[in-house]
Amino acid sequence: MFELHFPAPDAVELYGNGRLLFHHSGGSPALFLGKGRETIHMFRGNFDISDRISERYALQFTGTEENGEEKILHFTCPGCAEDYSLHLKEQGLRLHLQGECRDSTFNRLWIRLFAEKGEHVTGGGEQFSALDLRGRLWPIWTREQGVGRNKLTEVTRLADALDGSGGDYHTTFFPQPTLVSSRLYFAHLENYEYSELDLREESFHEIGLWSTSLKLVLCCSDNYPALLESLTGLLGRQPPLPDWAMRGLWLGVQGGTERAVSLARRCKDAGVDLSAVWIQDWEGKRVTSFGSRLQWDWRWNRERYPQLDEIIREDRGTAWMGYINPYLVEGGVLFREAKERGYFVRREDGTDYLFDFGEYDCGVVDLTNGDAYNWYKSVIRTNLIGLGFRGWMADFGEYLPADAVCRGGSGLKLHNAWPMLWAKCNREAVEEAGMLDKCVFFMRSGAAGSQKYATLIWAGDQCVDWSEDDGLPSVITSALTLGMSGYGLHTCDIGGYTTLFHLRRDEELLLRWMEFACFTPVMRTHEGNRPETNIQLYDNDALLHAAARLTGIHDALLPYLRQCVEQNAQKGLPVMRPLFWEAPEEETAWSHKLYSYLLGDDVLAAPVVEPGADSRRVWLPTGDWIHLWSGRHYYGGWAEISAPMGQPPVFYRADSSFTPLFKGIASDFS
Repeated sequence: MFELHFPAPDAVELYGNGRLLFHHSGGSPALFLGKGRETIHMFRGNFDISDRISERYALQFTGTEENGEEKILHFTCPGCAEDYSLHLKEQGLRLHLQGECRDSTFNRLWIRLFAEKGEHVTGGGEQFSALDLRGRLWPIWTREQGVGRNKLTEVTRLADALDGSGGDYHTTFFPQPTLVSSRLYFAHLENYEYSELDLREESFHEIGLWSTSLKLVLCCSDNYPALLESLTGLLGRQPPLPDWAMRGLWLGVQGGTERAVSLARRCKDAGVDLSAVWIQDWEGKRVTSFGSRLQWDWRWNRERYPQLDEIIREDRGTAWMGYINPYLVEGGVLFREAKERGYFVRREDGTDYLFDFGEYDCGVVDLTNGDAYNWYKSVIRTNLIGLGFRGWMADFGEYLPADAVCRGGSGLKLHNAWPMLWAKCNREAVEEAGMLDKCVFFMRSGAAGSQKYATLIWAGDQCVDWSEDDGLPSVITSALTLGMSGYGLHTCDIGGYTTLFHLRRDEELLLRWMEFACFTPVMRTHEGNRPETNIQLYDNDALLHAAARLTGIHDALLPYLRQCVEQNAQKGLPVMRPLFWEAPEEETAWSHKLYSYLLGDDVLAAPVVEPGADSRRVWLPTGDWIHLWSGRHYYGGWAEISAPMGQPPVFYRADSSFTPLFKGIASDFS
């Protein structure tokens, strides 16, 4: 599958399935070493990163050798005391490249992959601002998503002026150094150090790395399903979701036992199918200038939630869910225990590393300390699973400071891996409790490897608006890029989360967001960071009626969703897929502004993502597609589709084996 060619004494080329992937010569180098000095500032999970490169040298190819099944490419560096060797070894359908520089004065490496004009690239982990990543530089550093995520918008300007939290096109909770090319290959960097995907040049893709120890994996195939099967075979796959998680709605409420039970009953009495009640404040609450926050001391607050254990035990038809993150608030019971045992990440002077999460300080549990890691697993098993929770939000994971000192190494080296370790901690707690087929924990942060640990990813903290970079439309893009990066189960906060400045969630946004979520694996609401200023689905009868209808549709889709989720578990095929999956030859299919996706094999959804719209212009791949609500056939190309409230543009294949199910939905819910 992979072949090396040597067109000249100083040149080497790598081909995969007949496609040129790597070309290096004296006149056109593709491998570089250098020296750099980084500067990193963090404020509440927002990072300002700069790198001053003092030296950069193009390597010179000098020859090759074979060592068993391994091929070794040798290079010299003009400014380096040691040669650089790149080891190539095929393992199944994948090629593993490993290189290391023994000259410790060098700390930067760049490798270029061959590119063509018109080539498209996706992946990069969970990206919100683009499906095709070409033309931009993508830093790989997990961090807060940022408010607004567009430096040209007023919301981002205000957030930056407030506390530097505005974000940018590339800021994300789940970055991953993975490229999936329209030339049908993927390149995945296995390093966790800071890296960059520089896709600004027409003739090459450059991967930059804050290390000289390179671990790169390449794979070529003839189609996207095969590529994703190979990528997820490398990174891992999520287990199937239990049926309860894909049925009805997870209702996000807070405020204590009486309020939670009362609102759940109000929804159920209105015909809303509630599969879960999610109470993030089960451990208590605090109020800050940002809004309602939680008491980060992960113990049942009996004053706020009296008789919660009895309610959970007796309510067998509803899964009750909680919340936890890997930080402990100063002064809490668990904080004192962790401090006494030496379980926190430390500063260079040996003191505990406490930092501001927004008007309160917290310690960071050192997940590389085996004793601390096992203790935190026991907190999850005892305090959450033991209480009866069948799931929880496993929040955060992005805040490890670069200058922190952990048992397993420096914060700079471990920062990008931290979300994966946090996912692993939760997963092992669930498995050790024997609850993997019953519990679902959902995360916003991630890293390569989260695929095999986290049971569900949600899109994080979108603004309660229609903005392309940080509102409803951005969630569609994030699901598709994450799916093409090997993580195929995705959900979101219905209605958004962040309410700052002039932003307020209105009824139209909530309804359209709920329509979108209906055609995804999981429907889940969130009251937002300022619940009192946002409209909630239980606020009036019209919203409850709409929610009842949409949860009914979601329930009817369960047999189909079950198949989609099983495909993801078995072969790594994401539940939500970009349209180029179906039409790889079509340029149009690569535009994220289509805001459309394939739901499994047979459904195409095009949610309404603009306010005031009662129709949508939709692009369909060539085929026989049936409009769910009218039964009209469409055969590809552009069409103006009616989209009254409650009937987002959704289509299914005419030859789908689920046609009776789709016809039943149209009949029962039109």
